[in-house]
Amino acid sequence: MGKLKLLFSILILTLTTVIAGVPTAIGGVPATLERKGVHRNAYATMMYMGTPRDYEFYVATRVMLRSLSRLGVDADLVVIASLDVPLHWVRTLEQEDGAKVVRVENLNNPYKGQSNFNWRFKLTLNKLYAWSLTDYERVVMLDSDNLFLQKTDELFQCGQFCAVFINPCIFHTGLFVLQPSTIVFKDMLHQLKVGMDNPDGADQGFIGGYFPDLLDQPMFHPSLNGTKLQGNFRLPLGYQMDASYYYLRLHWSVPCGPNSVVTFPGAPWLKPWYWWSWPVLPLGIQWHEQRRQTLGYDAEMPLVLIQTILYLGIIVMTRVARPNLSKLCYRREDTKSIFLIRTALKLIAIWSILAAYIIPFFLIPRTVHPLIGWGLYLLGSFTLSCIALNTLLLPMLPVLVPWLGIFGVLLVMAYPWYSDGIVRALAVFAYAFCASPVAWTALVKIMSCLNVSLEREGFLPRLSESAGPAGFNKLY
Repeated sequence: MGKLKLLFSILILTLTTVIAGVPTAIGGVPATLERKGVHRNAYATMMYMGTPRDYEFYVATRVMLRSLSRLGVDADLVVIASLDVPLHWVRTLEQEDGAKVVRVENLNNPYKGQSNFNWRFKLTLNKLYAWSLTDYERVVMLDSDNLFLQKTDELFQCGQFCAVFINPCIFHTGLFVLQPSTIVFKDMLHQLKVGMDNPDGADQGFIGGYFPDLLDQPMFHPSLNGTKLQGNFRLPLGYQMDASYYYLRLHWSVPCGPNSVVTFPGAPWLKPWYWWSWPVLPLGIQWHEQRRQTLGYDAEMPLVLIQTILYLGIIVMTRVARPNLSKLCYRREDTKSIFLIRTALKLIAIWSILAAYIIPFFLIPRTVHPLIGWGLYLLGSFTLSCIALNTLLLPMLPVLVPWLGIFGVLLVMAYPWYSDGIVRALAVFAYAFCASPVAWTALVKIMSCLNVSLEREGFLPRLSESAGPAGFNKLY
């Protein structure tokens, strides 16, 4: 009977491990993969929690994994996920995206006290766990903001460590090749404990300091017979093309190596998965095209449809209810009250117009397709502008000048036939220069019309015209 209970306990523990689908890190060193990988090599990325953009990076990771699968890469897909990553995310990565997930404890960052430390990079040292994936001969470690234009399996021929120099003197850790090694991994953990110099306190500075002589190493050139090289190498720039190169010329001009991978190392709020990043940054549409072909937008579309229906309903209601929207009561004898009401109406007019262009921006799902996102934004701002227009009886064209201006600047930025990025920037500047007087004229016109309405008592009709109680009147 005791043996049966023991066997039952082992069976339950095994089933729990299989359902969880991931090995757990113990004492800072992750367990090996539960089963040997199908392939000898792997593309790996990491995922951790604790930033305001956790969900966006989760979506970006899924899109990158699916794009690699779509390219037919001859390698396993591995996600190094911290223990606080939600379990349903882990299951989705495994069951729907075909990834092998390794659960790890977050590495303590000893550089948190540095004056130049950026807290959004607090957990990026988890990238060091890539050296512990000893089931594989070579691993290409990736950030989730990489956009693959073609398959890069030849990278698995590279040596013990290979990376690209985006900065002329500092290689970029958004993509690098490594040979997993328990010895190297443990030595890295030791270097963390003793406080090895790290200029930025993140993975970039630490790995750059651990391989200080990479700039002096030879350039990687894949062999035709697929032989794996030994030693450290520099990767050609074509394996990690900074998106800023594209924005300068609006086409790729990277002669060294194949144009295989695009990276987006710029401002965090202009990553390509945000709907507002296009057409501000033209390459965003290419990232969303990959998402459309792989992951899709099922998660965002219900909220988009709800907002669309809500906006259309508000437009109809404000139009039907326009005659009754501006009715207010006040004490006619109090001159000071009338002055305050007039001043308040002017402030309300200005703030309601500003709110019409600010509120919709924060309601749209941040990772929706840019065409859907900008369309929903224009619909929302038009809807809220109609509320201000009909409530305060403002002239339509001046109120909608900002709306027309935003629509125009989107067309100017998205124009596909600019010769280069400098011409595009000059066109946007010229448009803003010409549109500014129009916007100022519209604001003056709105204030003028509001003053005329108040002076003529469009909102404040005479006492004798009202059948209401003595001393009160309605504003029409």
